[in-house]
Amino acid sequence: MKDLTISLIQANLHWEEVDANLAMFEEMIWSIDHTDLIVLPEMFTTAFSMNPERLAEPPGGKTFKWMRQMATQRKVALTGSYITKVQGKYYNRLYFVFPDGTSVFYDKKHLFNLADEGDHYSPGSERLILEYLGWRIHPLICYDLRFPVWARSQRNSNQLFEYDLLIYVANWPDTRVNAWDTLLKARAIENQSYCAGVNRIGEDGVSKKYNGHSAAYNAKGEELAFSNNEEKIMTVTLSANELTEYRKSFPFQKDSDDFELK
Repeated sequence: MKDLTISLIQANLHWEEVDANLAMFEEMIWSIDHTDLIVLPEMFTTAFSMNPERLAEPPGGKTFKWMRQMATQRKVALTGSYITKVQGKYYNRLYFVFPDGTSVFYDKKHLFNLADEGDHYSPGSERLILEYLGWRIHPLICYDLRFPVWARSQRNSNQLFEYDLLIYVANWPDTRVNAWDTLLKARAIENQSYCAGVNRIGEDGVSKKYNGHSAAYNAKGEELAFSNNEEKIMTVTLSANELTEYRKSFPFQKDSDDFELK
């Protein structure tokens, strides 16, 4: 496993304007040099909208084709979530597209019912842990951050850790950003993993305000990158050796509890 360079794009999303957001992110993506993985916010084409009937795309639709084009042209992996319709149901779906154009996806498990997300979207039921450049990566979406069991790295007979990097893409309002800051760091520490979170800035179409705080932490919970309320691209290199040595020196995972997700 070699070092992994990731780029976190914190931006002010255009409310329910797919083309405007794709154009904005395309320009930002082409400005990035020397990275392995680019991370976009939750619902990066529309912002956090409860109007999936108007905005949802089928698998393989416009946004997916755009993601695949960006990944293959820039020779990087690209991830972020957008609104998808499958067999009459709507999902807040994250795609992880590899540089060769292949992809995997994760449907948001924990729907934010304070904003009626559960009235409009169906929840996912499967965790996704993928491998890229020798790194095992576990991508999740926004409200999932509040549920540590869903993200818990479990040990088994073959390996002590399920993953090396935990990613959250989000539209997390400024009024609760303290929880975002605290829980990102906690997820890194308790799982002895790198943890990165990408949030948006600005104000959405229902007057919710966002102040970013996109960040990356190492397995000790130490801050590697952070951005407050500004449009910014943060690129940081994650050290494979540092992670391996820390896990060897402090093998807390060996004492973790066994449990089963249902």
